[in-house]
Amino acid sequence: MLSVAIIAKDEARYIGAAIDSVAGLAGEVLVLLDDRTSDETAAIAQQRGARVLAEPWRGFAAQHNRALGLCAGEWVLFLDADERVTPELRAEIAQVVARDGQSAIAGYWIPRYNQFFGQVLRGGGWYPDHQLRLLRRDAAHYDTSRLVHEFAEVSGPTAYLGGHLLHLNIEQLSELWQKQRAYALQEAQMLFRAGRRARWRNFAGAPAREFVRRFARLGGWRDGPIGLLLCATLAYFEIVKFAHLKGLERAAR
Repeated sequence: MLSVAIIAKDEARYIGAAIDSVAGLAGEVLVLLDDRTSDETAAIAQQRGARVLAEPWRGFAAQHNRALGLCAGEWVLFLDADERVTPELRAEIAQVVARDGQSAIAGYWIPRYNQFFGQVLRGGGWYPDHQLRLLRRDAAHYDTSRLVHEFAEVSGPTAYLGGHLLHLNIEQLSELWQKQRAYALQEAQMLFRAGRRARWRNFAGAPAREFVRRFARLGGWRDGPIGLLLCATLAYFEIVKFAHLKGLERAAR
């Protein structure tokens, strides 16, 4: 059986379509809801037959581990509320679940289309953006020391699927700014905990390297003005990250 797990907070705008995209594919849909949620996420999910559990926020990795423990399926597909399973991916996942026990594969990487401001990106590191999301439940766990960009660790070999997830990533500039600022602060905390210290050269070198990597090496130029905007934004938030790291150092002293 396949379980679909969605970690959610205030996702009333998106979660209905996410659940609809796995209707008839999953034996169960679990929505692990941040108990600080203030919108209609729970009601919308329940109307579509999902099991909704509201619990305190533990952090992304710990919340994923909690979901693994709550799911009943042999396979778990982690889906974000702003993601959609395409028909091609549905067919492949159904095949994986149907032949359960006939393969030693512990997890599958899934390519993902990232859509920004209505445009699906081709460069800048945004494609194919493989995500290890289809997991054999008893072979997977998440490292809770990672505060952001958490990923599954599996006991066993992995393979790749060809069908895609569609990620409705960013629709408004304010959303981009808010999300990247949150990532920068969490990354700074991870660096600080790991013993990394900011150097003044980081404030010039890190954003320059990030822009060249995204725009030139990873082909962000292929996405036109939106590609330029995104590459420049991620470069700027390298400065924000190291500024926050410097602030953590000063507070510690």
